[in-house]
Amino acid sequence: MADTITEYPHFFTATNRFDNVSIFNAFKRPDLLQYLPQFNFIPKSLTLKRIFSDFDLNYSEFEGHFPEYHSKYNSSIKNLSGGERRLVEVYVIIKSKSQFAMLDEPFIHLMPLQIEKVKEILKVEKLKKGFLMTDHMFRQIIDVCDDLYILADGKAHLTKNISDIEALGYARL
Repeated sequence: MADTITEYPHFFTATNRFDNVSIFNAFKRPDLLQYLPQFNFIPKSLTLKRIFSDFDLNYSEFEGHFPEYHSKYNSSIKNLSGGERRLVEVYVIIKSKSQFAMLDEPFIHLMPLQIEKVKEILKVEKLKKGFLMTDHMFRQIIDVCDDLYILADGKAHLTKNISDIEALGYARL
């Protein structure tokens, strides 16, 4: 096996380029990049009011998409169900004021109606920022992506159509 650090030294540097400008430790710049992990990342003690304030987002707009949150503005996130909590985390990362967002399994724990609304929001937001998403729910991703890659045999394969997903051994359609 090749020595990865020697073979790909650029992978292990903390410099990224944004608009042809090298940025050291770009991952520490929330105005450039936000990340949604698979697991819950917002501390349980925070209220929705505090979360939306910290992300500089309008809670009324969120309520417009998800009216079931109308009476939860002052609630602690720990009092929400797993799906409700996930929805808040997905929303704040998608709507964050960053140039790019990486979303790991954004649709996990969401109800089908919530997934449809999140996809609508993504379609609007992707006009303003770049998204990189990973998800096993490929049908949801297909609806919102511009380019779809499948990881197979240690390589990333650009899919030209949905039949490529089956041909690459990812799913039976």
